[in-house]
Amino acid sequence: MDSWILLPVAALVLGLLALAPLGAQVLARGVVFIDLAVAQAAAAAALWAGAHWHDAGPWAAQGAAMVGALGCAGLVSWLARRWQAQREALIGLVYVAGACLAILGVRLDPHGSEKMASLLAADILWAGPRQVLTLAACALIVWLLAGPGRQLLARDRWFYPVFAVVASLAVPVLGLLLVFACLIAPALWLRAGRRLPGATAIALVTAGIGLAASWFFDAPSGACVSLAIAAGGVLSVAVAGSRTEAQASPGPDAQASRPS
Repeated sequence: MDSWILLPVAALVLGLLALAPLGAQVLARGVVFIDLAVAQAAAAAALWAGAHWHDAGPWAAQGAAMVGALGCAGLVSWLARRWQAQREALIGLVYVAGACLAILGVRLDPHGSEKMASLLAADILWAGPRQVLTLAACALIVWLLAGPGRQLLARDRWFYPVFAVVASLAVPVLGLLLVFACLIAPALWLRAGRRLPGATAIALVTAGIGLAASWFFDAPSGACVSLAIAAGGVLSVAVAGSRTEAQASPGPDAQASRPS
């Protein structure tokens, strides 16, 4: 294996380790759109920062993204508590608002379209050491909070700010689509009966398939990996359905014991 591929692989592994436990909390709360809404808010804030502070460097954009994500997470938390029955619809509208703000910010920056495309589906092959270290810190924090005996992420006051910070740091590296896939696909495998390490491992295998397809077909890595992980998530539903049918259907002994 060429040494250059180690950083993209590390970014994928660490990104999944950071996002999979958060995805489990997303499904448990029934707020699936939160990841799209928060990630879109982070992207919109980064685009507006880039449009107004051209020479501020990546740290200004990252800081703006974190502020946008935290603000959106706070709004989503309030909406989920205030109107529980309509929370998914309202969070979906928050996502739409974030997407519209991103579009408005793009027109102010000569390179806005390229930046927006990168935030939507980043090229994992360009992941650098600083980005890998950032994802490593995110994964460490998430697993410390989600570890046995703590389960702090089950509490709203921990989950929403941690989710916002991790999403704002992951989107520039992985892209919004891949962040969503890394959150939801492992969580679906959890619903299918796998434990978190096993669900994460399945997502890692599908991510590797996507990365290999990107290399073989010379196609954008972010889109290929997102597609592969998403397909794996869909497969979990089929596996869960087959298991349920197998458990529900009587065995041959039971059928033989029925009176004719």
